[in-house]
Amino acid sequence: MKFIVFGLGHFGKALAIRLTELGHEVIGIDNDMKKVEKFKDKITHTVCLNATDRDAVGSLPLKDANAVIVAIGEDEAASLMTTAVLKQFDIKRILTRAVSDLQKTVLEAMKIDEFIMPEEESAERLAVRLVNLNIVDSFKISENYSIIETKVPEQYVGKTLAEANFTNEFKVIILTTIKTNEVESKGVKKTIKEASGIATSGTRLEANDLLVIFGEMENINKLLN
Repeated sequence: MKFIVFGLGHFGKALAIRLTELGHEVIGIDNDMKKVEKFKDKITHTVCLNATDRDAVGSLPLKDANAVIVAIGEDEAASLMTTAVLKQFDIKRILTRAVSDLQKTVLEAMKIDEFIMPEEESAERLAVRLVNLNIVDSFKISENYSIIETKVPEQYVGKTLAEANFTNEFKVIILTTIKTNEVESKGVKKTIKEASGIATSGTRLEANDLLVIFGEMENINKLLN
């Protein structure tokens, strides 16, 4: 997969490096040549340019990218301007870092619906979420094993865990399933998650359920792909 990361600050460079380590092609962009030079051996490609310059941004392979990430955090104006520039191009997926409620409101008005909240989400977790669209969240518990939260794959909807046979087929364990409900309070819609308890062989998978899976990422990816 191909990713473009704007902003090589603490969060942006960690994300770009991790995606590169996972074997993906990454273009890391910053207007500070020192950062571009510093990370050129750790990120597939690094480029120094002004992300608010439409012509400069347009020279990048934006259409080929699976996702473009605006990780600029210290300068909200630059982050918003970069996002506004990117919205002028045909891009599959744009994620923008939001560091304040006001910035998030402006981004929503720009029809950006995927936000990065570095205070809540590590670069490691975002890297996993970017690589697999079905993964909602993840938590790495060792070098090899992770716990991830993902949508129920379509082919397993309606089956029990015994029928799905995940443990034998993919060497993973389903810890629980999560029900999601949308509620409205004072005009604001929120998604409420509720775990259904420890999963058993008789647990039936429904279309809007989320699965909480334990296992090696290699095996989890086989299940999801």
